Amino acid sequence: MPALLSLALLALLGSAFATPNPNPQQLPLINADLLYGNAPPTKLRDDLLSLHRSLVEVESITYHETEVGHHLARYLRRRGYTTQLQYIPSKTDSPDENRFNVLAWPGDSARPNPRVIISSHIDVVPPYIPYYISDDEPTSDTVIGGRGSVDAKGSIAAQIIALQSLLDAGEVREEDVMLLFVVGEESPGDGMRHFSNSSERHALNFESVIFGEPTENKLACGHKGGLFCSIEASGISGHSGYPWLGKSANELLVKALYEMINTDLGSSDKFGNTTVNIGRIDGGVAANVIPDHAKVDLAIRVAIGPEDEGGEIVVDRIKKILYELDPESLKFAYTHGYGVVECDCAVPGFETTVESYGTDIPNLKGVYKRYLYGPGSILVAHAPNERLTVGDLETSVEGYKRLILHALQN
Repeated sequence: MPALLSLALLALLGSAFATPNPNPQQLPLINADLLYGNAPPTKLRDDLLSLHRSLVEVESITYHETEVGHHLARYLRRRGYTTQLQYIPSKTDSPDENRFNVLAWPGDSARPNPRVIISSHIDVVPPYIPYYISDDEPTSDTVIGGRGSVDAKGSIAAQIIALQSLLDAGEVREEDVMLLFVVGEESPGDGMRHFSNSSERHALNFESVIFGEPTENKLACGHKGGLFCSIEASGISGHSGYPWLGKSANELLVKALYEMINTDLGSSDKFGNTTVNIGRIDGGVAANVIPDHAKVDLAIRVAIGPEDEGGEIVVDRIKKILYELDPESLKFAYTHGYGVVECDCAVPGFETTVESYGTDIPNLKGVYKRYLYGPGSILVAHAPNERLTVGDLETSVEGYKRLILHALQN
């Protein structure tokens, strides 16, 4: 037996009987070629897990995406992609004045004109949760966690590996595809909106966009719309022992919220009911003072359409509730809203689903086919236990490959 092979086998046997590492965050990625030989699927797993890990390990909470953007651009340039950093106009209250989208395409063409764009977002929600992997010899059941492991760096890694696999096999042409990774999807959607309004976007005539978000590797037929708003209540302060001498802004706000969550703001067979999340409430100065001001911030998931008008329909219904309660003391404001978002899902070989979260799809204007797909579950995204499995990632690579080919053939 050759000496090198003997040493490799001894190393493997030793690791099989070693005491498990109590700190999985520190486990290194294994050399997949040593474990399984040089079969292409093994190399693909190694590349996929390495890329995914490198992305999750870079903290990229919204407004702090610069480091991960540069990391991603370097990765793509090393693999023969032309990259363009599309800078987002800074705002006075932004902690990061150098935010940018990453555009990339295979080869060295100066003027890409892809038929298909593959897109996801590089920002994540707080707080930062470090990367971890549950096994030092990953299998399909191995668990990978950390902030962004699902939403949406799992999609980014799988999309890149899927496209590269198709390019290496000669199944797609370089000029037919482009990658678009944007900032600010979690809030306020400024990355995709900037791309949508840019000269770069208007120079393109793409036919389809594949959006990466956690769908449990099912193809989404659409997702709910959104309405992001606030209500302010004005009252009259006074001593809490004599409530009839004042007017409680908190009490007025509670009554308004009760009516909202008990009113049908819009429902449909496909998307269910419009739901109200009471995200943040602020009111009053002390327990023994009648509060003269209160405010609530709301995220409403809109279950009716059309996309351009569904949000306005819900706005009108909320205004009617507030007007009937107290038109003088209740003020309504919203930043943006839209109705249900329809997606293309007539693709053979996929289970389908309908999602209740929002995406960047409505921020990219134009007429094109829209596909929504990705690894992991939205039920753990934004949560302290955000995680998915190696098998989830590998399945999504194959799913993205099928979607890219389908989009190019249709």
